[in-house]
Amino acid sequence: MSQLLFWILFNLFVLGMLALDLGLLQRPGHEVKFREALAWSAVWVGLACAFAGLVYFRYGHATAVEFVAGYVIELSLSVDNLFIFLLIFRFFRISLDHQHKVLFWGILGALVMRAIFIVVGIGLIQRFHWITFIFGAFLVYSGIRLFRQDAAGIEPRENLVLRWFRRWVPLTEDYDGDKFVVRRTRLYATPLLAVLVVIETTDLLLATDSIPAVLAITLKPFIVYTSNVFAVLGLRSMYFVLAGMMELFHYLHYGLSVVLIFIGAKMLISDYYQIPTGVALGVVAGVLLLSILGSLLHPRGEEH
Repeated sequence: MSQLLFWILFNLFVLGMLALDLGLLQRPGHEVKFREALAWSAVWVGLACAFAGLVYFRYGHATAVEFVAGYVIELSLSVDNLFIFLLIFRFFRISLDHQHKVLFWGILGALVMRAIFIVVGIGLIQRFHWITFIFGAFLVYSGIRLFRQDAAGIEPRENLVLRWFRRWVPLTEDYDGDKFVVRRTRLYATPLLAVLVVIETTDLLLATDSIPAVLAITLKPFIVYTSNVFAVLGLRSMYFVLAGMMELFHYLHYGLSVVLIFIGAKMLISDYYQIPTGVALGVVAGVLLLSILGSLLHPRGEEH
């Protein structure tokens, strides 16, 4: 199977899954229940595992490990995004049945933006090797910033794009079901479209962390792209699984900050020592597991 055919088949698979979601699963007023979200999360993880097996038989062990490492890093950083999405939905008082639609279109936009980021990022690193050190330093800085940052301090109203949107786009006062745009005397955007704008711009900012982190593992475009796609496609169902459990994982952002610092350091020392991908995967998985176990063993109410 040629590389081009592999690209075509994978993207047809993605389009098919999106069509299934939009046509069959996104029913008007449909509220995603915990069991449904859990089942779909398991499906996405299972599909990612199956794809890793396909990569193993097609490209070998080393490339399969790179895919798994990229997937785990991207998924873990995406889980942190869910905390921010939850705060945004709470701030704008979006009901659960409408969150489903916003997340669908938000994830669709994220796929396009991340594909562009990947192409640009790989091109820059291959042409200008010193960009690797800038990405590495940025990841270390992002990790330190995340360690000191409390997600509760994020204010969606301060989003510059949202302020521009409210200034220049006619906006209705109230929501109109799950509609993004309504026609009255003229076309008006609803607050639901404003929420989508916040979600998209937030994801764009968060991608500046996650894409360089995956590029620290591999520069193979197909592996970077597919690991990102699998993580992002499973993000929405995982959101509804974790929505009621967010408070349990209050140490997770500390673990993620350590992951970013570690991956950044890996890029900074890459000219002097190459940390094996398997070792990097073990470190990332171990740090995340410890942060989750720490959250469960020491609930927020027991902190002093």
